[in-house]
Amino acid sequence: MKWDQLLCPERPRSVRASAAFGDLRTEFEKDYHRIINSASFRRLQDKTQVFPLDKSDFIRTRLTHSLEVSSFGKSLGQNVSEKILGTIRDETFLPEYKSHICDILQCAGLIHDIGNPPFGHFGENSIRDWFKKNLSRLEFEGKPVSQILSAQMREDFYNFEGNTQALRLVTKLHFLVDEHGMNLTKALLGTIVKYPVASVDINKKSGNIKDKKMGYYYAEKEIFQDIQKTLGTNGCRHPLTFLLEAADDIAYKTADIEDACKKGCISYGQLVRELEKHRPDSGGEEYDNLVENLRKRYERALRRGIASPELNAVQNWIIFVQARMIASATDGFSDNYAAIMEGSYGRDLFAGTYGEAMMRALGQIAFEYAFNTEPILKLEIAAERIFHFLLDKFADAALYYDTDHPKTEVQSKLMALISDNYKEIYHTYARGKGTEEKLYLRLLLVTDFICGMTDSYAKTLYQELNGII
Repeated sequence: MKWDQLLCPERPRSVRASAAFGDLRTEFEKDYHRIINSASFRRLQDKTQVFPLDKSDFIRTRLTHSLEVSSFGKSLGQNVSEKILGTIRDETFLPEYKSHICDILQCAGLIHDIGNPPFGHFGENSIRDWFKKNLSRLEFEGKPVSQILSAQMREDFYNFEGNTQALRLVTKLHFLVDEHGMNLTKALLGTIVKYPVASVDINKKSGNIKDKKMGYYYAEKEIFQDIQKTLGTNGCRHPLTFLLEAADDIAYKTADIEDACKKGCISYGQLVRELEKHRPDSGGEEYDNLVENLRKRYERALRRGIASPELNAVQNWIIFVQARMIASATDGFSDNYAAIMEGSYGRDLFAGTYGEAMMRALGQIAFEYAFNTEPILKLEIAAERIFHFLLDKFADAALYYDTDHPKTEVQSKLMALISDNYKEIYHTYARGKGTEEKLYLRLLLVTDFICGMTDSYAKTLYQELNGII
């Protein structure tokens, strides 16, 4: 892969040059402003990161998480660019590419979760579970829907993925000017595709991280192929995707611990004991230094007479760990630079670095003390009930939408609740398509609608449709 091609500033729909009007921004800087000013980005303020519908203004939402990922991504871009220029000395990497990479990663961090449904990752699980249980039960003209759809269409729903929905949202659903969505640069679009495979090509046993999940729907097949061709990635991950993923990992694995401490899910003492328990068998010197740093910060907080020395120590330590993990991911990228650029590297950037054990430990501790707690488990059960109810109602209503088949009054009213923009996108891309693909697009219309909901709206709509006042 070549940097001059990977950093392509072209857009799916070409636009008129704006320099003549006094706009001197680069195309990647324009992407940033398009994202920041979008309603889809603003809705992330009412979407779950870990703790759904939390009343505290401290606990992170998808919006604050995305801002953190954006910041870490930019930092990684700066570090890696300097490594390429000063240590690796890749002559094809021009000095001006540094600012382009930083801008792309900053933007990618903002939109990496923009397609996620309400209630976090268990929202994704609920959608997958519902389709696995119900796609064969739904009937269209006397035949199970699962038998009508092609293999890839079926697998798209069985393997529903928020990251995949993000590509669909920014390339189509954000209907501002036309059906091209935000019309972002192809370099940015290529960066947010974490898994450059179709749903029918998922292979979790391949050993390559890019095959773990799907990266695009059948509906976006042509867009995906155009991005791949333009950037020259040819079925491989864009190199910047590794940095985006590292930024995401750093953000959520450290933030989940901080939020869990703030919520009282885990104490300072428990965190220290858990970190000691997860110490790697070999190469643990740097790990020990990180844990010892936490103890020192607690002792310093005690000496200073801080009211909450435990929380203060954890919060300060988290910032320190984030800096160390940025350095670790930078090393991971530079050490594996050749393999990344030829598309053969198949692990995350922490693999084989001093940060690997700490990242693994933080993830396991957060799962046990934040995700696997009674309040979260209750919320997951409630969220599943909300999702299954909404999918039951709207999937049934959408089956015969845009057909001559008679509809009930309730079905018509339910379809009237779906965004006109989403319906316009459906009609645009359904035009001239056969029965099978139109049916597939109608079901995508339902997931588009539900994924666009905030936590509060999903809860409120569920209550209203159930007559709960």
